[in-house]
Amino acid sequence: MKVVVEREFAGRTLSLTSGEMAKQAAGAVLVRFGDTVVFVAAQNGPSRPGTDFFPLTCDYRERSAAAGKFPGGFIKREGRPTTKEILTSRLTDRPIRPLFPGGYIEEVQVMSNVLSVDTENDPDVLSIIGASAALSIAPVPFQGPIAAVRVGLLEEEFVLMPTRQQMATSRLDLIVAGSHDSVLMIEGFGHQLPEDQMADAIMFAQRAITELCQMQTEFIQKLGKVKTALPPAAVNPFDAALREKAYQRMEDAKVGGVKADRRGARSDLKAALIEEFFPNAAVATADGWTREQFSTAFYALESRVVRDLILNKKQRLDGRKPDDLRAVSCEVGMLPRVHGSALFTRGETQSLATVTLGTARDTQRVDGLFDEVQKRFMLDYNFPSYSVGECRPIRGPGRREIGHGALAERSVQSVIPAEEKFPYTIRVISDIMESNGSSSMASVCSATLSLMDAGVPITQPVAGISIGLVKEQDRYELLTDIMGDEDHFGDMDFKVAGTQKGVTGIQLDLKIAGINEEIIRKTLEQARKARIELLKTMLTGIRRPRSEISVNAPRLLRTKIDPAKIGLLIGPGGKTIRAIQEETGATIDITDDGTVMISCGKSEGAEDALARVEAMTEEIKVGRVYNGTVSSIKDFGAFIEIAPGKDGLCHVSELDTGFVKNVGDICKVGDKIQVKVIAIDEQNRVKLSRKAILVEQASPEGDAPAADDE
Repeated sequence: MKVVVEREFAGRTLSLTSGEMAKQAAGAVLVRFGDTVVFVAAQNGPSRPGTDFFPLTCDYRERSAAAGKFPGGFIKREGRPTTKEILTSRLTDRPIRPLFPGGYIEEVQVMSNVLSVDTENDPDVLSIIGASAALSIAPVPFQGPIAAVRVGLLEEEFVLMPTRQQMATSRLDLIVAGSHDSVLMIEGFGHQLPEDQMADAIMFAQRAITELCQMQTEFIQKLGKVKTALPPAAVNPFDAALREKAYQRMEDAKVGGVKADRRGARSDLKAALIEEFFPNAAVATADGWTREQFSTAFYALESRVVRDLILNKKQRLDGRKPDDLRAVSCEVGMLPRVHGSALFTRGETQSLATVTLGTARDTQRVDGLFDEVQKRFMLDYNFPSYSVGECRPIRGPGRREIGHGALAERSVQSVIPAEEKFPYTIRVISDIMESNGSSSMASVCSATLSLMDAGVPITQPVAGISIGLVKEQDRYELLTDIMGDEDHFGDMDFKVAGTQKGVTGIQLDLKIAGINEEIIRKTLEQARKARIELLKTMLTGIRRPRSEISVNAPRLLRTKIDPAKIGLLIGPGGKTIRAIQEETGATIDITDDGTVMISCGKSEGAEDALARVEAMTEEIKVGRVYNGTVSSIKDFGAFIEIAPGKDGLCHVSELDTGFVKNVGDICKVGDKIQVKVIAIDEQNRVKLSRKAILVEQASPEGDAPAADDE
């Protein structure tokens, strides 16, 4: 049975349709907003043997055909997912995952396919709405529905579901996902928005989310779907036994020292308990209790101890207070040949950032459903296994690395200078050398320091911090600068990046079914205080961007010429521009609007090339003096080239102050001669005078005007 539910939302029609396509799927929904259509299917299946976690997979794919385009490149078929597809897959996964009950380990797949896209509405948010609707009608214990919206900020007014045209001038790009009454996920980037304004935007989004959740409830009721309940989990006999025998021992193992010490103490405790319960390597106890049950109970005890320490004793694993930062150190300029470098260390989390400056030829082309764009700022994040003391296969960047890199990149993006002020292409690489909590925010800090070391004139330094949460019923504790175990056993990872003026990046991930406005506002304020403290420490390493870029970076100069003169600069078959490049060692790039970018390893070569380009393309003006070259001699005067491809006539009467009988007595072809422009006629013919300069030089009134170089 086909069911359609429609609602006017943000000035456009939003519809949910099911029962028409993919009838064999556990749940299938077609989401339409304007002319953008996303099909989402949810499917469950038995877990694989040995699975002890919830295997949820969310996959989002865009097809060029949805926008009436062919894929770029040689192969006209979509291949591996793009960065946008990976980031949207993560956006879909993050608010859904916490809404499955603990102990549910059946495999669940959510697949989102963009079938149609207009030029106004981005399909990413629709993937989250469709995933919730599809899971809500599938036979899985999903505790939804949820919804998501995008919020923009135009002229200090929040805009719900802004179009792409509106987003081009918006000071905020915020995606919020939530349930009827709670916020579940946040991903947002702003231009230094104050914390109160960011919190207002989140709650503005939450009110709209409530409306979409009501729409989904109506949709589910029309389909007659009943929510699947998970049978209660069996009691693990080891839970009580370990709590009685090992609670204090676990607490002693989890407190104090560094990460490696705590890990070692935990491993020793587990080994000792296994020997106690399973002597002589037995596979089960005399009562039939299994090692699998023991491992589950041991993990539950570890979680219980960490949470009790924080909630009941206000004690963190390394002895800090809830709002304390770990020790921070910063070092810049530590690598000799790169264009900028910085090492940022916060506790046992460490990021090494390097900067490379390039030319317009180094920009990243990004092609997708919408218009192709050129990226001139990139931040790549690497998380090698040695950073956490592990071994694993070395492959390409995974979803987590791409997601963390994108978060750090967009958190720093808003302080990168405009291309007109700093025309370089900029690439930052953050290598995580050591990790124990919030390496993405460490990447924001190291990126800022390395950019300043490279001489990039960022508008404000940016720092990032992560706030954790442990919550049970009405009691909760916020934790500044969380460590790995506090993230793992806690309920929230709320990352906030920004300057002293406001927020530039924000990301919320939860393990519980949502947080309220009070927690959001308190978290933002606690993050602001930590960020200001971080910035003060960072600025002791380098107070402001260096006044000059590295000697190893290319010199980049920029000028603007009349587009009609591009052909003159290039010359027949590229002869003119090639000659300039060969003689100066510079590289010259020209855009259709007349922008000329000149790059060279040495500043002298770049400046020489710039002078030649400007001389060739500038307008000849009456009264200006030029150093010209005699190109030909006639009886009536000499033709003098005053700029490449531009010459004028110096009549015989203007060659000298006295009578000139023979032009050859004054100059020969190839001679350098200083002349002044005295007239330009209606046919754009230039009239020159050497006599005028001689008269000025002989005049006692002052110096002659400086001549322009060729």
